[in-house]
Amino acid sequence: MKKRFFIARQPLLTVDRVEKESIPEEYFKNDYLCARNQYLPSFNAGFTQKCICKKNMDYALVTGGSRGLGRAISCRLAQDGLPVIINYLSNREAAEETLRMIREQGGTAELLSFDTTDPVSIEHALEMWENSHPDDYISVLVNNAGIRRDNLLVFMQNEQWHDVLNTTLNGFFYITRRLLKNMMANRRGRIINMTSLSGIKGLPGQTNYSAAKAALIGATKALAQEVASRKVTVNAVAPGFITTDMTKDLDEASLKKLVPMGRFGKAEEVAALVHFLASDEAAYITGEVISINGGLYT
Repeated sequence: MKKRFFIARQPLLTVDRVEKESIPEEYFKNDYLCARNQYLPSFNAGFTQKCICKKNMDYALVTGGSRGLGRAISCRLAQDGLPVIINYLSNREAAEETLRMIREQGGTAELLSFDTTDPVSIEHALEMWENSHPDDYISVLVNNAGIRRDNLLVFMQNEQWHDVLNTTLNGFFYITRRLLKNMMANRRGRIINMTSLSGIKGLPGQTNYSAAKAALIGATKALAQEVASRKVTVNAVAPGFITTDMTKDLDEASLKKLVPMGRFGKAEEVAALVHFLASDEAAYITGEVISINGGLYT
């Protein structure tokens, strides 16, 4: 069976390893792009080569993309041919494992290390990336980087408070501000902020984490209104209890009794939602906070 292909509206680009005469002329006139990793139909007898592309290529950046939800999201976005930039801070081994997984499934990805709490580190890394990709831009941003420093507020240390807010909230601000201009100029952008059930409901022992995630929800709703006219959408995903390395210290046996579905969620289920919000099918969804928690109270 021949594989089917799809066409998406994108800036005009050149095609490598494919004879132009093999493709109908209208595909070169109307700013169409043959999707990466998809096969063109046989316009001429025996034509089966891939269309590999491109100019002004869209990329996705996933912060904290080396492990857990970030890894699942990176892998899912890459499945449909969207090149992914995997951000990590210090765990290069985990980041390289994510890169290997993406390449094994036929996707395209690269690593980019920077500290999401440090605007100088962010600027340096993104400037280097842009210099090496002069015809490309980041059209999908998943603000996933986050940490937990759980404690009761009465015992919470200053650094426990600041570390959590700096990573989640300041990281969102620094990175989103840096990439937003290109999205607006290209009139195409998807910003997906990873918040949490904790930011909606509030959880004891997580005042810092709940505050950071709740603030991210407010920022999502405000920014969505600022950039909607430029065809940039901004949404938040609020997972409940999901099986990842970030929840491995939780008492799953007792906590899953609180979930109507009776189980923790899977990272791949969250990644599927992020993938949808990053797609063209979600172009009219913005300013929303979508919970994925098995029916847990929100």
